[in-house]
Amino acid sequence: MSLLLAALLPPALLWALNFGIRRSLAAEREAETAYPEGLPWRQIYIPTANGKQLYGWFIPQPAAAPALVVVHGWSGNAQMMLPLAAPLFTAGYSLLFIDARCHGQSDSDTFSSLPRFAEDVEHALGWLSLQPEAAGVPLGVIGHSVGAGAALLAASRNPNIAAVVSLAAFAHPDGIMRRWMGFKRIPFWPLGAYILFYVQRVIGYRFDDIAPINTIPQVACPVLLVHGREDETVPVAEAEALYARRSHERVELLLIPGSHDDYGDIGLQISALPAFLDRALKPV
Repeated sequence: MSLLLAALLPPALLWALNFGIRRSLAAEREAETAYPEGLPWRQIYIPTANGKQLYGWFIPQPAAAPALVVVHGWSGNAQMMLPLAAPLFTAGYSLLFIDARCHGQSDSDTFSSLPRFAEDVEHALGWLSLQPEAAGVPLGVIGHSVGAGAALLAASRNPNIAAVVSLAAFAHPDGIMRRWMGFKRIPFWPLGAYILFYVQRVIGYRFDDIAPINTIPQVACPVLLVHGREDETVPVAEAEALYARRSHERVELLLIPGSHDDYGDIGLQISALPAFLDRALKPV
């Protein structure tokens, strides 16, 4: 049906439809206005795919210590993850906060997507591993929403990732896209079905191949799934579905009060993150 719609529309109308889809789904860019003041941070730029650069903050410990890449969600930036900075640094972790491409102060690219978030995470990990303060130490990833899905995708194909903290990950892109189309009152047939087809063609991946519910069984490292019970963007049932798909017992589920973007509630539960990370990344 999607291919039939594309074949039947005049080229000019099809171009306009595709342009409208990409524009309506494009991430909103917001530059940081706050920084990790009081911590020994420095501004950095990291090369990533397609000759682009990522903007970020590196907050190293004074001596070698496990290190974490921290990545925001869709239309977010490093500032939105700041509630994690001081507690995790105090807990003894070096931190690398990044803006994904098309977000914050990082370079623009032709589009943003979960796989491109994962590429940016992998390039950030590569950069981190070359820093004297993080050479040879265990590396983990903390991601929110799309960033959480990207962390799981990266960990499913990179055995060097030693731990993942997933904050408010969705189970499958198809589900979150359908909820977005429902909010916009877009009928599934034929327009919604075409949108799903077109987005997968643009990003170069089938949703099934990048869906967290399909990547988490392939993640060998410890994973902490954190999710707000009042999350209306991604229902808590999706976190429970991810947990049910785990392939080992080092996957933990932490349900907390709060919504999809309420980092304050995550801050109230911050003690659970260092406890998990200590088990995963610090030798006994």
